[in-house]
Amino acid sequence: MAKQALLVIDVQNDFCPGGALAVEDGDSIVPIINRMMDDFDHVILTQDWHPAGHSSFASSHEGKTPFELVTMPYGQQVLWPDHCVQGTEGAAFHADLEVDRAELIIRKGFRPQIDSYSAFFENDHATPTGLAGYLSERGITSLVLAGLATDYCVAYSAIDAKKRGFEAEVALDACRGIDLDGSLERMKREMQDVGVVLR
Repeated sequence: MAKQALLVIDVQNDFCPGGALAVEDGDSIVPIINRMMDDFDHVILTQDWHPAGHSSFASSHEGKTPFELVTMPYGQQVLWPDHCVQGTEGAAFHADLEVDRAELIIRKGFRPQIDSYSAFFENDHATPTGLAGYLSERGITSLVLAGLATDYCVAYSAIDAKKRGFEAEVALDACRGIDLDGSLERMKREMQDVGVVLR
């Protein structure tokens, strides 16, 4: 187990019921994830961490509304409601998540002009977060992923893990999805296509 880590993606208040970008039933995974932590020597958390006025917010684009698509210099970008703004209660981890078990917290999305779904890269798929280097230096070769949301930050993280040479498994019972225009099934297929194990 020493070579395997639990990677917990964005279990934050804004992604839970009552939050600015709530995932249905998102808080129900917290006790599941807490139990999973007992089975891992390594636990790593990610935290969406946007500055106010982030370029991925619909409010930063005149005349645009949440969930519209726009073209950014790095490609297509979904515009989101303002969420997980640095230092706000919405950006905080869910109060019941056992954050003290984590040895590392990766903050992402803090660059104002680029969004970040993956725990490994910004949305340009080129700017690294440093997670791959950390895992390699610690001798971790395999990841089990859980968190929010299945079809965005979890899926992109799992796909990038495989691309960087790590084994990746997604614990679907410990994830919840947004399912924007069929995104949940589409991203499940994309994960399986690159060898991510879904269980």
